Order: sequence, then C-alpha cells, then structure tokens
Amino acid sequence: MDVCRADERYSGGDPATGISSLHAFSFGPHYDPDNLRFGAVIACNEERLAPGAGFDEHPHSHTEIVTWVVEGELTHLDSAGHESVVRPGDVQRLSAGGGVRHVERNDGTEPLTFVQIWLAPLEPGGDPAYEVVHGIADSTPYAVPEAGAMLHVRRLTAGERTAVPDAACVYVHVVRGEIRLDGEELVPGDAARITDAKDLEAVAGSPAEVLVWEMTA
Repeated sequence: MDVCRADERYSGGDPATGISSLHAFSFGPHYDPDNLRFGAVIACNEERLAPGAGFDEHPHSHTEIVTWVVEGELTHLDSAGHESVVRPGDVQRLSAGGGVRHVERNDGTEPLTFVQIWLAPLEPGGDPAYEVVHGIADSTPYAVPEAGAMLHVRRLTAGERTAVPDAACVYVHVVRGEIRLDGEELVPGDAARITDAKDLEAVAGSPAEVLVWEMTA
C-alpha cells in the first residue's frame, strides 16, 4: 500500500478566475513519468470553484470521467445535449468515447468543491454516454464496466468499520473525516493505492466519507 498525502498533490487551476485544483497524478504541466496511473485511474482531481467560476467548453476522448460533489452545485453541459445540476450525494459519469466536449460551472451562490476521477477504458472509442445517479445510497456499488472498475461510497460514523474489497487494485480517497487503514492514518485529501488487496478494513476515527475504487487490474 502506497499513501499519497493531501499536501503532496500538485496545485493547479487558475486562482485568479476562482478555480483551484489539486492533482494526485501527473496532470497537464505537472508531468511525472513515475505517477501516470494506478490501475485504471489516470487522474484524481479535487476542484474548487468560486460562484460564477468554471471550465469553459473543452474536449475529452477515450476517458471515463466520474464526479463526486462534496459541497455546492455543479452545472454540466455537453456536446451530446446533456445538461444537469449535480449535487452532494450524486454520482455523475461522462463516458467520453471517441470524443465529446463539455462545460463545468458553478452557477450557484456558494463555493463548489468536487472530486473527479478519470479512468482509462478497457477499449478506446465508442459513442459518448452520460448519466447521473441522484442520492446514491451508502455502500451501493456504482459500476464502470468500460474501465473494469467499481466505485463504493462509504459514509462512516466514528468507530465504524468497513471492508476494503479484495481486488487486484484498490484506490481509496478520503473526502471527509479520518480513517485508519492498514496501520496508516488518512485525513481529507489523502489517498491509498493498494495492490492485491485482501482482508483489509478501514476504521473511522471520526465521521468520514470515503471513495473506494475497486479495479480488476
């Protein structure tokens, strides 16, 4: 298990326009050949957008993009005609397929924070697709078969335990609170990359929200 601490992530975005970004993997101008991906995960970005700020229309291709809103409201528009507002508790997925363009904005009156995971698909190409699952229940897995991955959202009370899936690759990202995992204390923004996970569990030291990605390779 390798742990990436919150303060080790790359800073990005454009603070002058109300965008602050933290990147857990090699991203944009922050090129790190030793940190390109883990399993299917090729990016884990924490984005903070001030009211009115956002990412203008930009392209994606051959990527599965899954977004988890921490606070605020995210407005999404894409070139396939989808438009939605994503709120805390919702899971949003954009399958870029052979190519799609989209806009992400904070059209609300409060600051917006979201975590966005990019996954490499098992096969490139295909048609773009989009969906939002509103108010996903705790422990309800969300499958991304195109990437051989499954997301488990866990909301834990202090002292509560949760099993880590037995899998070839597991990526754990702490959104809120504190957890102990295999002897390591993890706090918000920390992440663990686990290879050949077996018989592991996480214990919450305080009320916590954790994103757990289970991957086949």
